[in-house]
Amino acid sequence: MTIVMSDPKKKTGLGRGLGALLKDTEQPLRREERVVVTGPSIDMINIDSIEMNPYQPRTHFEEEALQELSESIKLHGIIQPITVRRLSVGKYQLISGERRTQASKRAGLTTLPAYIREANDQQMLEMALIENIQRENLNALEVALSYQRLISECKLKQEELGDRVGKKRTTVNNYLRLLKLPPDIQAAIRDLRLSMGHARAIVNVEKAEEQLYIFNKILSDDLSVRATEELVRNIGQKPAAQAPAAKTASNAAPSNSGEINQLQTRLSSHFGTKINIKSDKIGKGEIKIPFVSVDDLNRILDLLNL
Repeated sequence: MTIVMSDPKKKTGLGRGLGALLKDTEQPLRREERVVVTGPSIDMINIDSIEMNPYQPRTHFEEEALQELSESIKLHGIIQPITVRRLSVGKYQLISGERRTQASKRAGLTTLPAYIREANDQQMLEMALIENIQRENLNALEVALSYQRLISECKLKQEELGDRVGKKRTTVNNYLRLLKLPPDIQAAIRDLRLSMGHARAIVNVEKAEEQLYIFNKILSDDLSVRATEELVRNIGQKPAAQAPAAKTASNAAPSNSGEINQLQTRLSSHFGTKINIKSDKIGKGEIKIPFVSVDDLNRILDLLNL
């Protein structure tokens, strides 16, 4: 019979006792093995307990896209939680996710997954604007309006704004310049009838009537961004018209009434150029319709059926 002698210095697991085994399992993880989970937790909250966000930067929701999202939610549920802040017990206010919330109501959901965050009004505005911008589903005009609100309402400078949204200062400035364009052009940007590239070319033109002419030319001739930039260069190379002589105080026309100003706006929108109406106290006056080229004149004559 062979007897195998074990090494007295080597301890087997069975000989060490349960306490020793448990002690080993309770050893802390090495630094590189530790996992730290941060950020707000996800809770299921009643959809009827959510107030809409008064600071919502998104101003336009496409009906067809909203319905498509609703159908998707019926099949798959909410994949990306919304973000809310707590107002009181059982009451919340939306920070981001209005489109998902609206679509979920259509889909018949009664509860939604949500991140619950603590925020005052200014922090909420900043979070809502920045989160929506970073989701990259805003149109260019909504981005521009969001940037402007961050500057005016959150008291951010352009440099700070660029850091917050991860954009260069020149990019932020290009968006802000869109807000100087005539209302018709801004509406076209909002409705995705005009691209950011086209808008950036137009904004380099100073006169509103020339901006409107280029805008209408883009739509009628389906101009590319490069063709639009060439048109802008050609207009910029034309000699500036001589400024009219200043009117004396005796023959200066009185300031226009609110009715005349509204009519100017309507006619400018109709003709795609800045219309100027002057009227005196007894109702006499004139209407000026400027044009920037023969093509532009022919376009206006077509609108007049002449």
